[in-house]
Amino acid sequence: MLAAAPASPFPAPVVGAVEDREIPGPAGAPAIPVRIYRPEAAPGPCPVVVFFHGGGWVICDLDSHDHTARALCRDAGAVVVSVDYRLAPEHRFPAAVDDAYAALCWVAAHAPELGADARALSVAGDSAGGNLAAVVAQIARDEGGPAVARQILVYPATDARRKTGSFDTNAAGYFLTAAHCAWFREQYLGPEGDPAHVRVSPLLADDLAGLPPAHVVTAGCDPLCDEGRAYAKALRDAGGTVTESHFPDMFHGFFGFPELLDDARRAVADVVQVIVSSGRDRKNDGETGVRAG
Repeated sequence: MLAAAPASPFPAPVVGAVEDREIPGPAGAPAIPVRIYRPEAAPGPCPVVVFFHGGGWVICDLDSHDHTARALCRDAGAVVVSVDYRLAPEHRFPAAVDDAYAALCWVAAHAPELGADARALSVAGDSAGGNLAAVVAQIARDEGGPAVARQILVYPATDARRKTGSFDTNAAGYFLTAAHCAWFREQYLGPEGDPAHVRVSPLLADDLAGLPPAHVVTAGCDPLCDEGRAYAKALRDAGGTVTESHFPDMFHGFFGFPELLDDARRAVADVVQVIVSSGRDRKNDGETGVRAG
């Protein structure tokens, strides 16, 4: 079984300040630990990213994704708020979703004190974190919540039914396996959970119009590849603005290795540009594009 990511042997990207704190959780739930990364001297309010780590809703934490959050903060000149949402099986669905949305609302309300511009607010995450980012973007639209400028989805889980071709062709041999995915889903949903619930499988939402511009990163050797690309297509078909970075030779998890992999460096650079664009373009009307790897 997968284990939480070990500490990186590479030096941590340098940022202006890092603060661990707790913010209010959903009603009746405990406080949510977050880690706030602030860039070095910024000329004014900067973009802000609410980041949800991956790990199948079961493993990983603020430390496992510390380097990723630092890199986005440093390279994009953005405030990054990394969210330590509750994990399954101790806290099954919808606990993670509830925490993620509470964190989004808190960041939007407290942007000025963070030195951030709430009009340039993005949600981002990898794998299960990408799932949460997509889901909270839908909730914010449906419930009249915070205005989200961008949704950044790195090999996101978007369809827990697991019926895509890549789930079969990449079932084994590429780090994340079909067996891992089945185990994670069982822990997250429990025996009675519905994998077709739209807060579990955002691809299955009845209406995908009116969502924030999306940037979707996918890896060709990933069981989740096809559902990530399907979500990008569905958003585009619904009239949304979508950019994609697809890396045919990469595997699930590659985004966390920019010191080692050229494709990871390119993927991170693409995400950085999306974050930067949220600060200079708040009209949400950019062009659609696709990276071929």
